[in-house]
Amino acid sequence: MKILVFGQTGQVATELQRQAEVTALGRAEADLTDSEACVAAIAATDADVIINAAAYTAVDKAETDTDTAEMVNHTTVGEMAVAAAERDIPFLHISTDYVFPGGGEAPWSTDDATGPLGVYGATKLRGEQAVQAADGPHAILRTSWVFSAHGNNFVKTMLRLGKERDALTIVGDQIGGPTAAGDIAAALITMAAQFDKGTATSGVYHFSGVPDCSWADFAAEIFAQSGIDCAVTPIPTTDYPTPATRPLNSRLNCSATTTNFGIAQPDWKVSLRRVLIELGEVT
Repeated sequence: MKILVFGQTGQVATELQRQAEVTALGRAEADLTDSEACVAAIAATDADVIINAAAYTAVDKAETDTDTAEMVNHTTVGEMAVAAAERDIPFLHISTDYVFPGGGEAPWSTDDATGPLGVYGATKLRGEQAVQAADGPHAILRTSWVFSAHGNNFVKTMLRLGKERDALTIVGDQIGGPTAAGDIAAALITMAAQFDKGTATSGVYHFSGVPDCSWADFAAEIFAQSGIDCAVTPIPTTDYPTPATRPLNSRLNCSATTTNFGIAQPDWKVSLRRVLIELGEVT
């Protein structure tokens, strides 16, 4: 099975390259602000499956850099999906919990009504809709709270701040499932294999780590596993204003992914330990 990956240095793209033999295109070969280059790459590929692991993920910056976010997360994605559909190549696309309004406490199902709170979520939702409209074989994989040993993410930020300070105040009323990039990559590879065999069902799927927790809980576990002595005090979201509104409820119902692909939700605490080992924080 040959896999073409859009994205090269991001968290999931990095893990895809570590876990499988893939052709990964970086910005030099296929920048998502250049839709023609991306479409040309699909037209020229001999891949059996395409995975789009590239996105505009600067949630706060997207509130003002709207044109770039729209191009990368929606316009180009739609043109890529059409190009893949024309060649009948399965197109796997990563999306986000930010497509939901974030109310209530029940995990979001794949067929629940969406309602993004900001530009990032809105552009990702339009990207999803464009992939579906292309009507080729596809899977949209919504995930949440991605972390790894690579790039910028919550785990690495907490490790840095925890070593600098004795105590931190962390948001405690946003609840979701931390998800290791390595687990997302493994799920995508499993899905790709089933699409390649012709046994997969196109649609929207969810994938996140368990158990659900708050950012404050996540931080406390990072410090506990890494042996950092830093107290965590939970605070409400209202005490930590940001340009983009964050959803309070990012819980995802992942049952369809388990049913259709046999992929279980990973224990993020186990995955966190693997990341901490890679970072040299624990042995």
